[in-house]
Amino acid sequence: QVRLVESGGGSVQSGGSLRLSCQVSISTHIPYCMGWFRQAPGQAREGVASIERDGTTHYAGSAKGRFTISQDTAKKTLYLQMNNLKSEDTAMYYCAASEPLHTFDSCSDSWWSPFGSASNDWGQGTQVTVSA
Repeated sequence: QVRLVESGGGSVQSGGSLRLSCQVSISTHIPYCMGWFRQAPGQAREGVASIERDGTTHYAGSAKGRFTISQDTAKKTLYLQMNNLKSEDTAMYYCAASEPLHTFDSCSDSWWSPFGSASNDWGQGTQVTVSA
């Protein structure tokens, strides 16, 4: 089982930056995929960025060039650095970990899908609001 606790959300103006943090506690196996999802009001949850067990990273098209996912294994923390934020980035952001014994072709589309993410462990979410 994985326990995830996010922090770092807030309100910024368009063009600003935020860094989200996710404190990770793992009791058994290390998840194959870890990453960030977001959900805006009235919209489906979507994958934003992910990192595989070997360190390979993936980004949704909307995040490429602006967001960076990283991890500090010593601090057991996952980060999402978000730069040049836009109003359309406004959403609740969730840290997530795949079910420990489940592997994927890649931690992008297959993991981000509703089926792929159905067994995830989730954090409580942190709100990001970007004003124009």
